[in-house]
Amino acid sequence: MTGELLLGVDIGTSSSKGVVATVDGQVLARADRPHRTSSPQPGWFEHDAETVWWQDFVEITRELVSKLDGRSLAGLAVSGIGPCLLPADADGTPLRPGILYGVDTRATAEIAELNEELGAEAVLARCGSPLTSQAVGPKARWLARHEPEVHARTRMLLMASSFLVHRLTGRYVLDHHSASQCTPMYDLGARDWARDWAEAVAPGLPLPELAWPTEVVGAVSSEAAALTGLPEGLPVTAGTIDAWAEAVSVGVREPGEVMVMYGTTMFLVQVLTDPRPHPGLWGTCGAYPGTYTLAAGMATSGSVTDWLRGLVGGEFAGLVAEAATVPPGSGGLLVLPYFAGERTPLFDPDARGVVAGLTLGHGRAELYRAALEGIGYGVRHNLEAMSAAGGEATRLVAVGGGTQGGLWTQIVSDITGQRQDVPAETVGACLGDALLAGVATGAVTEPDAWNPVASVVVPDQLRHERYERYYQNYRELYTTTSRIAHFLAEEQRRRG
Repeated sequence: MTGELLLGVDIGTSSSKGVVATVDGQVLARADRPHRTSSPQPGWFEHDAETVWWQDFVEITRELVSKLDGRSLAGLAVSGIGPCLLPADADGTPLRPGILYGVDTRATAEIAELNEELGAEAVLARCGSPLTSQAVGPKARWLARHEPEVHARTRMLLMASSFLVHRLTGRYVLDHHSASQCTPMYDLGARDWARDWAEAVAPGLPLPELAWPTEVVGAVSSEAAALTGLPEGLPVTAGTIDAWAEAVSVGVREPGEVMVMYGTTMFLVQVLTDPRPHPGLWGTCGAYPGTYTLAAGMATSGSVTDWLRGLVGGEFAGLVAEAATVPPGSGGLLVLPYFAGERTPLFDPDARGVVAGLTLGHGRAELYRAALEGIGYGVRHNLEAMSAAGGEATRLVAVGGGTQGGLWTQIVSDITGQRQDVPAETVGACLGDALLAGVATGAVTEPDAWNPVASVVVPDQLRHERYERYYQNYRELYTTTSRIAHFLAEEQRRRG
């Protein structure tokens, strides 16, 4: 086989993955590396950029380059978890471990403070997203306040992808999508830094140049080539955040299309033509120039089913088979899947998991199905929030490990009443990176043909009607139990 190839690498929360693909989307080689997330204090989650982000990248690229068999690379794109905050000096050397995305909740005081200073409504209107633990701005202020010696030496604000781009090319650049998650430091309507607010949040911090994920921003230097095995001069794109690269990988690019990512957490990305701020969602720039997105994320999804499997025993395949025999409604059970709080559209870190309706007659099959249904109700809640913002879903595309087996996706379609397309390849963000590299370099001219639909999940109308009452009670269950959940969350903090 001849022709140029494309390389994509993604740095995830618990592992990094890379692929080599042809210009028509065929995956030729894969590589992955597991890694750990550190939590030095409760509510803190960090990665060491050198030993996690860079070392994983080097090992993956060396492995993949060894599989090229003399064929040439046309381009490289990277993505990573985000939004993150990695302070670095003028040479790009990290000054401390990278502070991770919304799972890191250290900056709650700074969130409240910035809302008071700038006005919560003004922040939403200008930046497209409310201030939450997902935002970079409060963490930048936390750094200036709690680690002033680090802040004083900081000359670069990096994320996982932009750290790798700088290490490869020497360029200090951030893609528009990632920048739009630096709330309140980015003006979504202007598609530029909100320099007045950025100065108020992190005074004296030099901001990176901005580019789109589909733009080539540099080339692999001789030094980086020697370390990674990549060819010197290989074009490198601006990179982006992993969930948006994953949306690219499954062809979500037209207004109204929504990626539904089934994984440890559930994540949704919807493409828009213009900003649609909503207090319960994240409004951002898209991966493609001039586009916008609404994003939603549940704090737990697959992690709940994994926790449950550990309690009741058995393997996933067996539990899924047992749950498939249980009728919709799980024998009169409702689960609130807020086992680690909830992100969108509640933004309630003190929400807690609830199992309502348990009797001595319920078994693990009912419990497992009820957990899947609870996550399905959460997906519908988020889709309704998107619709309320003016982003009516026209097409759902399912991706991720949770699409295997078919039960979970069928439950979600039955609850939401919407069909889902399942693509042929679900390797994830690294495949989207390879596609972005192809678009940026011109090697890919037909991106829509990259990852065709392999199957379609169609909702069952009778099951959808049965789920309607359950969904309404699901929504009410949170309202009626939230005060108790908040009390228990405070008790848990005291115990910790």
